[in-house]
Amino acid sequence: MVTAAQHRSPAPSPSPSPAVGPAVRRVPAVRHLGPNWYACVMGTAIVGTAGAALPGHVPGLRAVCTAVWALSLLLLAVLLVARSLHWRHHRDQARAHLLDPAAAPFYGCLSMALLAVGGGALVLGRDWIGTSAAVALDTVLFTAGTVIGLAAAVAVPYLMAVRHRIEPGQASPVWLLPLVAPMVSAAVGPLLVPHLPPGQPRQTLLLACVAMFGVSLFATLVTLPVIFGRLLTGGPLPLALTPSLFLVLGPLGQSTTAVGKFADLAPGVVPGPYAEGFAVFAVLYGVPVTGFALMWLAFAVAHVVRARREGMRFSMTWWSFTFPVGTCVTGAEALARRTGLVVYDGLTVALYALLVAAWAVAVVHTARGLLSGVLLAGPRPAPGAPSPVTARTT
Repeated sequence: MVTAAQHRSPAPSPSPSPAVGPAVRRVPAVRHLGPNWYACVMGTAIVGTAGAALPGHVPGLRAVCTAVWALSLLLLAVLLVARSLHWRHHRDQARAHLLDPAAAPFYGCLSMALLAVGGGALVLGRDWIGTSAAVALDTVLFTAGTVIGLAAAVAVPYLMAVRHRIEPGQASPVWLLPLVAPMVSAAVGPLLVPHLPPGQPRQTLLLACVAMFGVSLFATLVTLPVIFGRLLTGGPLPLALTPSLFLVLGPLGQSTTAVGKFADLAPGVVPGPYAEGFAVFAVLYGVPVTGFALMWLAFAVAHVVRARREGMRFSMTWWSFTFPVGTCVTGAEALARRTGLVVYDGLTVALYALLVAAWAVAVVHTARGLLSGVLLAGPRPAPGAPSPVTARTT
């Protein structure tokens, strides 16, 4: 994923005060560490949890997936510390990110990183840390991720409406990031339902997840036409932003995963007719949405192939190839379990192979960028290009 600093000149930042200057010199490495870096955590966590859902039994696969989840937990801890230093010592830059319509949506990534790692704790981490510790860890991360995600789903669109200056041709799939965060809560929240006392606590959490499913779904439905319309009328996205087309797969795959979880947990939690309704809805919703996701995947791949031929190079947007595809893996797995069709098992395996390949490429290029210092360096404005104004002045 990429922030505004990586595909165009950034919004002008306030000049650092004397109190900020020494801090800048103490931790210069985190000055340009934006919220988009949480995509690394999301993409790594989904490799582990999606792998645990694969059909059949591959010896050693679960242990490898658990190790990948542990890596995502480590990455999350490192990034939380680094981003805390960023906010403490570089508040001018952090404020510039919030006032930049191309960077602000990435604050949804923090929520999804917390939720992805928390969900992985119950799916995989319990093998190593025990069920009690996994439940405790997921409870903390789910609560924090859900609160942050709901706040971002309201705050980021509000800032875009009242503080940002957005041109008609600037619509991009990045706008979906804060909107899909509640859908991730809806998909991972049901994992905690069996660990609550029977009765109202379980039913409340399950229906709260259904409500967050609705929040994200309807917000996506009103935003996606704007993005698609921009592509049809404004032409292809800038090369560096082209991989962000994969972000559209996120709400599609995650919503299919969520309805499958609702159907799994509903029996014994909600009254019988509603439990049966969830089972029916999981198939009637999931099948057509997965069909659209496959169409969009082909559409996005065609754009990426074109951009690559025209010189698209690695940027953090390449992490868009990971988490959204991973949600389609878990969505296909849910349909395979519900329908019993072998074709969905095959789709799960094929999408997971694509996910692992994309993750490996992103990891290698990110490691190279970190070692060379390129990814943490400041933006380089085009020669003679004026700095755009992204915040409204009225």
